[in-house]
Formats: sequence, structure tokens, C-alpha cells
Amino acid sequence: MLTYTKSEMVALLGEFIRSTSDARELKRALAVRMAIAGKPYGEIAELLEVYKSFITRWKQEFYEKGIEGIKLGYHGRKSYLSEEEKQEIIDWLKTKDYWNLDELITHIDMNYDVVYQSKQSYYDLFSEAGITWKRSQKVNPKIEQKS
Repeated sequence: MLTYTKSEMVALLGEFIRSTSDARELKRALAVRMAIAGKPYGEIAELLEVYKSFITRWKQEFYEKGIEGIKLGYHGRKSYLSEEEKQEIIDWLKTKDYWNLDELITHIDMNYDVVYQSKQSYYDLFSEAGITWKRSQKVNPKIEQKS
């Protein structure tokens, strides 16, 4: 358990926010910093596009383990999703109007505590959900000449 003052914790998180290059660590640290500073969870959740449970989880990890608690890979992670979890994610993807790789990565990390090392694993999930990620190329239509 941390024995820092509120202002020391906010400063410590600020240093970490400036030094991390990982978007997931940044989001965790921002959520915790705002919560400690007294910002309402509803506002934080809306601003960072996370669930309130995300804020609670990472704040608790920070209080228990400090900065190490919000860093990636601090906990042992599962290396794969069960078939049931994979199907839940595919069903979730099918409900969306648009898809974003970073959103999928965050969703799986937050809800299933799984982080793949290769982006191909995420693309495979999109594929299994029937979502194509190949970029369409612009093609100039052929103009028929009249004889």
C-alpha cells in the first residue's frame, strides 16, 4: 500500500505519463491521476472512453503496487483466449458500426487480461467476425470511347 500524499501521487503519475510511450499505460495512468485528483468517475469514463470499473481496477492496482501496478506485463497474463472468450469478442465486434484496432486491443486487455504480441492475432479476430481489413485501392473507371 502506498504511503504518499495525494499531491505526491499526482506528481508521480504525472512523471510516468510524460515518460510512457504505451497508449494503454497512458490511459491507465491518466484515469488514476484524475480519480486521485477528485474528478468524478463518470467524467473520467466519458473523457477516456473507458468503463468506471476500469478506473477502479487501475486505481486499486496503483495503490497496492505503485507505478509498477499500472505498467503492462506486471501481472502474469494469459497468452490466449478461450473459445468462449473469443466468441464473445467476435459477437462484440459484430455489434459495432465501425472498427478500430486500438479499441479492440484495449477491449481485450481490459476485459480478458490478454495482450497479443503480434497484431496478426487481432486481425484474425476481425477476420473471424467477417470484417475485412484490406485497404481498398482507388481504381479509375475505364472510359469507353464511342466509335
